[in-house]
Amino acid sequence: MFNLLDRFFSWVLCMKYLIAGLGNIGDAYTDTRHNIGFKVADALVLNFKAAFETGRLASVARMSFKGRTLIVIKPTTFMNLSGKAIRYWMQKEDVSKENLLIRVDDIALPLGILRLKAKGSDGGHNGLISIIETIETTEFARLRIGIGNDFPKGAQIDYVLGRWTSDEEKTLLPRIEITVDLVKSFVLTGIERTMNVYNTKGKQVIE
Repeated sequence: MFNLLDRFFSWVLCMKYLIAGLGNIGDAYTDTRHNIGFKVADALVLNFKAAFETGRLASVARMSFKGRTLIVIKPTTFMNLSGKAIRYWMQKEDVSKENLLIRVDDIALPLGILRLKAKGSDGGHNGLISIIETIETTEFARLRIGIGNDFPKGAQIDYVLGRWTSDEEKTLLPRIEITVDLVKSFVLTGIERTMNVYNTKGKQVIE
């Protein structure tokens, strides 16, 4: 009997996912390149016709999708302390690292390019640095979203914290739609199959 209960609860936990989009809170950071994680989180929640609520260390939305529970968060800790929010919600919701997906900006990728990885280094991204240090593992899925690097030497901070141009937004909109489908694939089919499908789609630059 106890073995059956253990198996049942293990199955329930496997059906719960934490999807985090990283960014900085406040009007000064709205629609900036560094906040693309927030932008794709908003798109996902809107697609499910759900809404964010204020929670501890994050804005939180909950959705159900084909028997799975998705907890979508936008940390309110600021980028450099993202790990605090990730650890809290992983522990609160009993989400395993295998069911964690982080979405971040990446200046090493051209604008709009998507790259999903099952694990890896922080790549110099302050949000990922905080998460890796806090949950003490590099083995979690992360979706890197290219924001380009069209800036002069020494102007990286201004570029990253700058707002999207109208042309950039036109390129990003269809890519953001792809990230919604990517998350659905991740929770239904797993990381490996999703990488095989969407890393190919993510390389397609839309004119």
